[in-house]
Amino acid sequence: MSSEEKRTWISALVGVVVPVVYLATVLTKMSGTDVARIAYVGPMLTAIGVGIGAGIVLTIVAAMVWPKDAGKTDERDREINRRGEYVGFYVMSVAAIVPLALAMAKVEHFWIAHALYLAFVLSALVSAAVKIVAYRRGW
Repeated sequence: MSSEEKRTWISALVGVVVPVVYLATVLTKMSGTDVARIAYVGPMLTAIGVGIGAGIVLTIVAAMVWPKDAGKTDERDREINRRGEYVGFYVMSVAAIVPLALAMAKVEHFWIAHALYLAFVLSALVSAAVKIVAYRRGW
């Protein structure tokens, strides 16, 4: 497994775990409460920061565990990365329509922020899935 594939698996893992933990945190606050009163900004920013930090730390740990592969990429890795990012861009572009429509409808900021966060999460997960499939099925 190349270092780029390991990084993709790390990205997918972080892209699932962090949003699920964030969702669990926010859902515990939603029962019987008006969404306008839920303090979601801090936890959302924390989730974003933890996601970025965890991705960096886990990538460094993987490079330390498998040092001979660290930082090595070839044409196949670059092409798989390009294709995954390309698909992720289109997912983000389409998914961004939802928060835009919510903003135009003057919906609570809570829903707009979460729709945008979901768009980013979906984009990252689809991008990682495309890359993993390319690595596993061959290029």
